[in-house]
Amino acid sequence: MASGGVKLNSASITILCWITILGFAQCQKIPSLQIMPAASVQRKPVGNSLLLTCRPDVPDSTLISDLRWSDSRNMTIPPKATKYYYPQFDSKGRKLPAKAGQSSPPIYTESIAGGQALALLFNSLQESMAGVYYCAASYSVTEQLAASVLVETYVAITWKDAPEDQRPILGEDYIVRCEVYANPPATVDWLRDGDPIKSSGRYVIENRGLLIRNVSESDDGLYTCRAAVISTGELAKRVIRVEVQIKPEVQQLPTVLNAVEGQSFSYLCNATGKPVPEFQWIKKSTQQNVADIDRFSVNALTGQLDISRVEQDDHDTYTCVAKNAAGISESTTKLNVLIRPKIIEFMNITVPEGQEAVLACRAFGRPPPEITFRRYGTTEEYRVGLQVSDDRIVLDMQENAERSETIGNLRISQLDKTDDGLYDCIARNPGDVAYKVGHITVEYKPNFDHLKALPPVYTWEQRPANLSCFAQAIPNATIEWRWNDRRVADLYDINMKIEEQGFRSDLIITPREHRYYTSYKCVATNRLGRDEHVMELREARIPEAVAQAKPRSVSATSMTFDIIPPAFEKGLPITAMSVQYKEEFNPDWNTAMNRTWSPDSPYIVEGLRPQTSYSFRFAARNVVGLGPWSAYVVHSTPKRSEPETPKTLHTPIQEEDEEDDAIVASPYADHFELRWNVPVDNGEPINFYRVKFCPGSKVNGVWTELEGACLEEDITTTTHYEMRDLQADTYYRIELLAHNAIGFSRPAHLLLKTARGNYYYGSGNSSDAPWSSIIAGLMLIATFNSIHHQRS
Repeated sequence: MASGGVKLNSASITILCWITILGFAQCQKIPSLQIMPAASVQRKPVGNSLLLTCRPDVPDSTLISDLRWSDSRNMTIPPKATKYYYPQFDSKGRKLPAKAGQSSPPIYTESIAGGQALALLFNSLQESMAGVYYCAASYSVTEQLAASVLVETYVAITWKDAPEDQRPILGEDYIVRCEVYANPPATVDWLRDGDPIKSSGRYVIENRGLLIRNVSESDDGLYTCRAAVISTGELAKRVIRVEVQIKPEVQQLPTVLNAVEGQSFSYLCNATGKPVPEFQWIKKSTQQNVADIDRFSVNALTGQLDISRVEQDDHDTYTCVAKNAAGISESTTKLNVLIRPKIIEFMNITVPEGQEAVLACRAFGRPPPEITFRRYGTTEEYRVGLQVSDDRIVLDMQENAERSETIGNLRISQLDKTDDGLYDCIARNPGDVAYKVGHITVEYKPNFDHLKALPPVYTWEQRPANLSCFAQAIPNATIEWRWNDRRVADLYDINMKIEEQGFRSDLIITPREHRYYTSYKCVATNRLGRDEHVMELREARIPEAVAQAKPRSVSATSMTFDIIPPAFEKGLPITAMSVQYKEEFNPDWNTAMNRTWSPDSPYIVEGLRPQTSYSFRFAARNVVGLGPWSAYVVHSTPKRSEPETPKTLHTPIQEEDEEDDAIVASPYADHFELRWNVPVDNGEPINFYRVKFCPGSKVNGVWTELEGACLEEDITTTTHYEMRDLQADTYYRIELLAHNAIGFSRPAHLLLKTARGNYYYGSGNSSDAPWSSIIAGLMLIATFNSIHHQRS
């Protein structure tokens, strides 16, 4: 340093040295202090740390003393180990507040390089630390050295309020927040998808951020908030994800929801919103979240309300609440707990005939049930009011909504015995249907309507007879027997005995004399009246003679007769018909053959000899015995001949004229079982049957067979034959004959129609498929169908 106090830098010293060397004398090094880094101005951001080093540049470093750093107020900055140094003034000379309780010094000095240099350390730069700092030292005791550096601070770009995820609400105005702090101040602009956003229309750039007017779902996306400080060249970006949220909107619930007591219940509360809202159900009377109630459960994601078992206390108003970050929405409904109907009173009644009966039924339920009645076992119900089908019957109802009860009255005027019986009371509401059975008992005086059509009682040969009497009556009637207008009980006749069997009374008569075959009176009495019924005891006799018998059909070995039986009395029917027969020229009936038939069977005599004359006589039998033989007939059997025509056992679907065949239908398309009765053999045993069947058609009354398509087979032991390999939906003409040693019977004819179905061609070999050669001929089936429709 020159005596004038002018500081010489190293370049000036170097020039002076070179001048001295060239022209004057040997040059010596000029003592100085160097501050590193070498720049005279140090610009650093607030919050950064800073190290400034002061190093003497002297010929002899041992001569340096009192090396120190001081601030612009000439306050020496102490080392770390001593009392902390705090700036008292900021860079503008303003007094700073005192610091207290700080754990480490913000600015301090520290010797480095073995004491040859002194460092000035800033732990964390603050704006107040900006200013000029001086380094000073003494050299060779007398010479003072000094150097200075200007520390400037600035505030780096700081995101003050700029969340990276922001959620505006649909339809509202929203500011995408991006507040920036910097010193010097920063300028802010916005980009979306790399494109700049300008203030216009719906977008307005403000100090606080980007204003979006009337937010729509299309505003979802990534926005870039970009801050720049031109003076420092600092540039920072913050990417902000904007997700538009939509307030929940609950779908309007029905005014009333019905649930049935004792049953489960479920209902789904629907709502829209973004993000997906969460659901709650609130019970109004208790303001309770029903998810906390036993038997209730709520799916918070779907809004499903479930009640495992509905109880009466669940009858309340409920609110479905949907919430998300954008807002809340709710809808209210009333849960109407339907109490299933219960019939709590339905009494049986007993009413005399001719009076009015009132059948009352009381039922409980919510809502109060509707009550109807019906006769038990029927489906038709009585309706409220006068019944159209019977103007004696009126149904009325009284409903008590407060007590949830209904009383139904079925009123029947001029009660009749036919009204007696069981009745259903039916209680209905939307929850269920309840049933209960009641009874109307109609009291009436005794009657014997059920006995008036009965025949007299018959007996014979002093056999005991039972005259049984019981009256229809409610209450039950007492029975009294009278004979010739005298009480039988007072006669003490050993031939008459009364036996009581509950409501029935039996009069047992042993007719040892003919006078007992007469009339008896049964008298029935109850508190409503009396009635009497006359019963007759008659003597039974054997049947009269048979009026007539004549042969109806005759074969070589059998005869069938038509017999006119004798007249018989009601209650004494013919139980059998008998015949005796012998060869005409045999005079002794004691050697005759006998046969007995039931009255409703064919009167056939079999086992006769051909070409023989027989005598026949007939008699009728009843419970008493066999009547006299009468209706004598003499008739001869013809000579031995071929059998009678067999009779097929199939019910025709269409009866044809006498000269035409009956039509039967097969339930199968490819087979049919033909069955028949054994015909009369006419003196020679049947040794086989012949079956022939041919497909074809009938045109203009003439049957036309398919040439070469007929099948014929003889059957020896059975009376059935299974026809196979038939064609579907086809007509077949069947011919059946019986054969014995004399010859064939007349043929029985049948026209068969097979069912619709797939055609069946057998195994495929020509020997197994008899129809293979006539498949083309099956085109006639259409013709057969046409003929069948014409017949129909």
